[in-house]
Amino acid sequence: MLIGKVTGSVVSTRKSENLIGNKFMIVDVLEHMQTGARQIIAIDKIGAGIGEYVLVAQGSAARVGTGMKDAPIDAAIVGIIDDGTRLE
Repeated sequence: MLIGKVTGSVVSTRKSENLIGNKFMIVDVLEHMQTGARQIIAIDKIGAGIGEYVLVAQGSAARVGTGMKDAPIDAAIVGIIDDGTRLE
């Protein structure tokens, strides 16, 4: 699991049928947690907002965490962090 900060959203009108009705957010992965990409696109089923720190699950954990085991999801916001004062 990663911690990141939501910095924007992505709008996609044409997408896989399994993804219709879902919101996609741009998440900046905190520097000390980066193992590859600095930014990821994560599906958001919990209503995170821009500027919030979030927990992001990846891979099969993302699909299970959203209850969408048959959807093409690689990253999902699974929690909003209440206090991110010492994260960066």
